Amino acid sequence: MKFTQVFKTFPKAFWVANTMELFERWAWYGLFAVLALYLTNSTDEGALGFTQSQKGAIMGTVTGILYLLPIITGALADRIGYKKILIIAFIILGSGYLFMGQVTSYNLVYLAFLWVALGAALFKPVISATISKTTDDSTSSIGFGIFYMMVNVGGFIGPIFSSKLREAYGWKIVFFMAASAIAVNLLLVLFFYKEPDREKTTETLLQTVKTSLKNIFTALSDMKLTLFLLIMVGFWTMFNQLFYTLPNFIDQWVNTSIIYDSISNISPGLAAAIGTNEGTIAPEMMVNLDALSIVLFQILISTLVMRLKPLNGIITGIIVSSIGIGLAFSTGNGFYAILGIFIFALGEMASSPKFTEYVGKIAPKGKEALYMGTSFLPVAAGNYITGFLSGDVYQAWSDKISLLQIEVAKRGLEIQAIGDGFTQNDYIAKAGELMGMNDQQLTDFLWTSYNPSKIWILFSAIGVFTVICLYFYDKLVIGKQPQV
Repeated sequence: MKFTQVFKTFPKAFWVANTMELFERWAWYGLFAVLALYLTNSTDEGALGFTQSQKGAIMGTVTGILYLLPIITGALADRIGYKKILIIAFIILGSGYLFMGQVTSYNLVYLAFLWVALGAALFKPVISATISKTTDDSTSSIGFGIFYMMVNVGGFIGPIFSSKLREAYGWKIVFFMAASAIAVNLLLVLFFYKEPDREKTTETLLQTVKTSLKNIFTALSDMKLTLFLLIMVGFWTMFNQLFYTLPNFIDQWVNTSIIYDSISNISPGLAAAIGTNEGTIAPEMMVNLDALSIVLFQILISTLVMRLKPLNGIITGIIVSSIGIGLAFSTGNGFYAILGIFIFALGEMASSPKFTEYVGKIAPKGKEALYMGTSFLPVAAGNYITGFLSGDVYQAWSDKISLLQIEVAKRGLEIQAIGDGFTQNDYIAKAGELMGMNDQQLTDFLWTSYNPSKIWILFSAIGVFTVICLYFYDKLVIGKQPQV
C-alpha cells in the first residue's frame, strides 16, 4: 500500500486522537519544561522558592506515580468507555493546571500536581488504545509514527509558548496556557471523537485490576525480561536529568548570553525571537533543542540504526546520550551545553524506539502485548530515582544557593535566612555585598571553589554503568540468540 493511500485509510477518530495528543503534550511539556525553575527560583520573580530537595520530591514521586497508574486507569477505560474517560481526564487536567498555578504552599502544589498526574494517567492508555484500534497490520507502523511525531511536535511547541509567555506576563500565564490547551481537547472529544469498538467485559473493576496485576507479575516471572527492565531504570534515570536538573544548572551556572550575541550578529530578529529581554537564552529554550532534534532527525536516525540488533541499538544510543549529558553539565559555556543536548538527543533517538522494539522481540509468541505492558515500570522507577538525584544530590553538590550558604557560614557572615520577605535574590545580593563581589564574580568564585559541574560524572556514570550491565546481559543471559 502506498504512503498516500495509507493516509486515506485512517478514520476520523485516528486524526482526532493524534490532535488531542499534540495538545495534551503541549500542555504537559509547556509546564514540565519550566517546572523545575518555577518550583525553585526566587519568589520575587513569581516562582515558589522551594529547595532543590523539595523540587525533586514533587517531580520525581508524582511523575513516577503517573507511569504506574495506567495499570488501573487502562482497566477503568475498558469498563467505562474511552470517551467518558477522556472527558473526565480533561476536566481533571484542566482544573489541575489552573489550581496548580494558584497555590504556593509545598503541600498544595504537591497535591495539585498529583491531580494533574491522575488526569494524564487517565489520558495515556486511552489515546494509545485509540491509535491501536484505528490501525491494522498494514497501517500501524505509519500510524504510530505519526503518533510519535505528534508527541514531539506538542513537546516542542509547549515550551516555546511557556518560555515567551512567562517572560512577558509572569509565571501564572503558563498554567492558564496549559489549561487552555486542555480546553481545546475537551471540545474535540465532545464534538468530534467517535469511540472505536472495544470488547465489553463482565468483570468488575476490581477483578479487571487484579487481572492486570496478575498479567504483569506473570510477565515479570520471565527473568530475562525482569533483568532487562531493571537495567533500563538506569537509562531513564539519566534521561530525566534533561528536564529535572539541566534547567536549574543552566539557570544558575551557564553563560547563555554568548549564544544570544552570536545569533544576534547573524540575525537580530532570530535572537529576539528565541532569546530573553536580558540578552540571554532561557533554559527551557535550550533544553527544547532535544524535541526539535527529534522532530527533524528521528526518521534519519531510525534509518541508520535500523540494521542494528535492538539491544545493540540501545547500547549505542545510551553511550551517545551519556556523552551528551556529561557535556551539557560539564562547563559553564552555553555552546557546550547546546552541543551536549544535541548529542544527547541523537542517542535518545537511537535507543528509545529500540527499547520498545526489544521488549516485543523477547516476548514469547502471543504475549507481545503482555510484555509491552511492563515497559512503563523502568520509566516509573527512573523518575522516582531522578527525583532524589535532582533534589538531594544536586542540592548538596551543585545548587548555587546551597553552596553560597556553605561559603557564608565558612566566613562567619551574618545574613538573614531566606524566608518571608527575604528572597533568594536578596540573599545572593547581600552575600555579594559582604564578600565584595558582583553577581558574576560571585558565580565565578563559587564555580571555582566548589566545582558544581562535577555532577556530570555521576549522570554519565549512570549511563556507562547501564551500558556495562546491558553488555553482560547480552553475553551471559541472552547469549547468541539471533532474534534479539
